[in-house]
Amino acid sequence: MLTEKYDFYAPSNINLKDLPRDLQNNLYIMTSLDYITQVHSGNVANLCTRICQYLRCNNKFTLHCMVAGYIHDIGKMFIPKEIINKPTALTDKEYEIMKTHTTLGYNLCMKNSELREFSDGPYYHHEALNGSGYPQGLTKKDIPYSAQIIRVADEYDALVTKRQYTTHVDISKTLKQLIKDANPPKEIVALDHLKQSERLGKINKEPLRALFKVVIVDTQYEIASVMNYIEYINAQIRRLQNIQRYEKKMLSSKKDETKKYYLAGMNLLFENGENIDNYKKVLEDYKNAKILRQDRIKKLHKEIDIIKKLRV
Repeated sequence: MLTEKYDFYAPSNINLKDLPRDLQNNLYIMTSLDYITQVHSGNVANLCTRICQYLRCNNKFTLHCMVAGYIHDIGKMFIPKEIINKPTALTDKEYEIMKTHTTLGYNLCMKNSELREFSDGPYYHHEALNGSGYPQGLTKKDIPYSAQIIRVADEYDALVTKRQYTTHVDISKTLKQLIKDANPPKEIVALDHLKQSERLGKINKEPLRALFKVVIVDTQYEIASVMNYIEYINAQIRRLQNIQRYEKKMLSSKKDETKKYYLAGMNLLFENGENIDNYKKVLEDYKNAKILRQDRIKKLHKEIDIIKKLRV
């Protein structure tokens, strides 16, 4: 059975290949990062680009966010591998070391004339609107808008990776977590005398709303991918049902010559190790696979309905 494949994120119509050659050459430094961080960086670049498009940002700013998002974790190349790859929770000391990837990435960019203008990605992507972030504890007015977009994309992809999503079924649960981060604690909301920064959440609501639209498109992209795979399954079911018809005719035939004719027809239709003894099991597997994917499509449509009703 052909394996179903699709990318979790729909492709962007703007990508790193659109950048000037000199800048592309400088971005090869990202290959020094571990594989997981490289994949995450590409995902964040994709999300930043698409969020910017929904925000109707101009092309120059969109390209800036894409590159700044792509290199946002570049400082992790200086963090010990045993911390980067630690499967369990970091100790307080290890977490403090991990946090330095922001300033380390910033310093690296400032030494490189091609990357200098994108240093806002590495430096500010862990700052929070309410001042609870790092490395400087800045509030909204001092955090570049590009970094506020990167923060939303970074947090979303981190949650997707942590929860090991392979499908957008239940993706609304992750978006609801981001909504919590976009809103201040309930006990603070009621205290109007507090300064504005304390009435804010960690992430900007505007790019988060744009992210909702991106996720809907990604979910629709998955639906289309699953439907394409169902078309493949249907073709396989038709082929195997033809074999089944040939077998019935073969078994009902009295002449050996006629039986050989139908057996030859069956053999022409067999694929990938199939034979007269196992093809019915393969047919049943395809039918079950189709049912599972039809159910998945229903769940994905339900997710879209939930996401459309989310408010932040």
